[in-house]
Amino acid sequence: MSPRRSAPSKNAPVKNWALRNSAPIFAALGDETRLRLVAVLCAGGAISIAQLTSGTEITRQAVTKHLHVLADAGLVHDIKVGRERLWEFEPTPLEEARRSLDAIARQWDYALNKLKMAVEADPAGKKQPGPRFGE
Repeated sequence: MSPRRSAPSKNAPVKNWALRNSAPIFAALGDETRLRLVAVLCAGGAISIAQLTSGTEITRQAVTKHLHVLADAGLVHDIKVGRERLWEFEPTPLEEARRSLDAIARQWDYALNKLKMAVEADPAGKKQPGPRFGE
């Protein structure tokens, strides 16, 4: 009979593969220009480089380089329509990265709660009484 595996705890450590998969996403989003491109692409629909550069001072070549970094991280993909390339946002990798951050946040909450309980307890393990009214 094989041992039963318990369900992972809310406070289970984040798996190395989850962090390794999320790192390129955070690196790609760490640049202000790329973050702006993602924000524009999140608005929906496929957008051309000409549309992405319209009204900005950034060159098409610079936008193309930034889009390739985002594509390497899996955050965008291109679609060829005739002679033009349109770019679309891909939400799945960002959702996975968000889940990694949520897991890290749960670990911090757990650790901080343990620290709080330890600080509030006296050496005998009892809570210390607070100041009395009027003292």
